[in-house]
Amino acid sequence: MTGFVSFVGSGPGDPDLLTLKAVNRLQNADAVLFDDLSSGPILTHVRQGADLVGVGKRAGRASPKQHHVSQLLVDYALENQRIVRLKSGDGGTFGRLEEEIVALREAGIPYEIIPGVPSANAAAAAAGIPLTRRLTARRVQFVTGHDVSGVLPEDLNIAALADPQATTVVFMGKRTFPKLAKILQDAGLPSETPALLVESVSTPDQNIIRGTISSLSESLSQSIGTAPALILYGALAE
Repeated sequence: MTGFVSFVGSGPGDPDLLTLKAVNRLQNADAVLFDDLSSGPILTHVRQGADLVGVGKRAGRASPKQHHVSQLLVDYALENQRIVRLKSGDGGTFGRLEEEIVALREAGIPYEIIPGVPSANAAAAAAGIPLTRRLTARRVQFVTGHDVSGVLPEDLNIAALADPQATTVVFMGKRTFPKLAKILQDAGLPSETPALLVESVSTPDQNIIRGTISSLSESLSQSIGTAPALILYGALAE
């Protein structure tokens, strides 16, 4: 026999945004492996006596290697444990979910995926805007702001990212946005295109900065801070 792994999306940070199924799995877990952004009050739902293991990865900090995290899941499961792998936002969006699923499949360990409120949706809600609008923002696109080495990916679809009729959400992009903004403007996206920086969304430290891709780029070129953030730009990001 083996254990069972529940990949649980914790949402953006507010424990009130957890799904009922997520709370159930946390309350019944023998072990919870959690990301940095899934810690804090969310972990109060974990039953007393369960193992709590921090495996979060944050830019600029010493972090567990992905293969180590995957191996921990396998090791716990082989001890017939009920494991929750708690991921911030929705684990299927830039959450390294696939690597961990592959490790479980290779070890023959069953699992389930419980979606969470995506941080992009929470950021738009916090800013009081929709992500789409008929005739103005026909499309939503999510993109990562850095690759495995921490720099702006070289294979981005710039034509798509410079589409003025799309709402674009950049994950993990504070450090690289000044470079991206210049590329977008060179590709024809107007410098006055509205942009939002939403830091620590849905938490007491939430901070929203409104501007344009040009003004946000200038601000981030001077200071990026340490708070996790999303950048939204397009016609609706105002």
